[in-house]
Amino acid sequence: MEYLDFEKPIQEIRKQYINCLIIEKKSGIDMKNICNQLKCKMEKTIKKIHSNLTPWQRVQLSRHPDRPYTLDYVQYITKKSFIELHGDRNFSDDKAIIGGFGKIDETTFMIIGTQKGRNIKDRQYRRFGMPNPEGYRKALRLMKLSEKFRKPIITFIDTPGAFPGIEAEKRGQGEAIGKNIYEMMCLKVPIIVLIIGEGASGGALGIGIGDKVSMMENSWYSVISPESCSTILWGNWDKKEEYASSLKLTSEKMYELNLIDDIIKEPLGGAHFFPEKAFRIVKKKIIKYHNELSKIDIESIIRYRKNKYLSMGIFNE
Repeated sequence: MEYLDFEKPIQEIRKQYINCLIIEKKSGIDMKNICNQLKCKMEKTIKKIHSNLTPWQRVQLSRHPDRPYTLDYVQYITKKSFIELHGDRNFSDDKAIIGGFGKIDETTFMIIGTQKGRNIKDRQYRRFGMPNPEGYRKALRLMKLSEKFRKPIITFIDTPGAFPGIEAEKRGQGEAIGKNIYEMMCLKVPIIVLIIGEGASGGALGIGIGDKVSMMENSWYSVISPESCSTILWGNWDKKEEYASSLKLTSEKMYELNLIDDIIKEPLGGAHFFPEKAFRIVKKKIIKYHNELSKIDIESIIRYRKNKYLSMGIFNE
């Protein structure tokens, strides 16, 4: 388990707790009381730290190296029934976006999401979860396929943004994202969107139009990252913590502004502490959202979807 700077007090107590369990197992000495005291102390410390997190600390948690990624959720909630589909049928297969059919209980979904990598080699392979235009075109192809077979769509968002390279721009990065947003507005199937980590800019919005849009408690969603915002305005990252607050990018602020529909509560300490608990919570939410949407006719769903996005924002004439 890796720890961020503000998690160091938790790390120290956890080490003591694990050592206590090891000593008890090896020596046979009854140390249950001491272990339980350390466990209680650890839980209290986690609650204290996590009840006072700053927006910047939320951003850091969303990037935690042990945090579950899209494929981790997909493999668990589909019980490994997920069948990945590849390619945009035009240029190539973008590994930063995964997609395919998978069953959750008895319902088949089209599942699409941005995928980061666990190690250096995998991160390079996945381009750190930053899609190229062909990634968005692959996603749209799969959405159209889902519409053809009348299967609901789930998208998982965890991306620092669309890939900013020259080649991506040459192949129409902006057009690909814009077309996805336009087409998703009118797709004749329910769409559930889950922001599980980073939700940056058009990179996230390219697969982010949905009837139910939810954020994990320790995720963020914004037009720009705090570092990029600071760099554009000041030429460096020095004010990233300040702009993390100004951008109102946390799940709580996004919910207050009616830009998302729900906040998914994470296990104590965050999804990286108890991944399986996070998987179960997300699965339960997906089933709940699907049950709610399946009771509404598709024309009403599309009308509500359009009105929802058209009503966002404040305009002064």
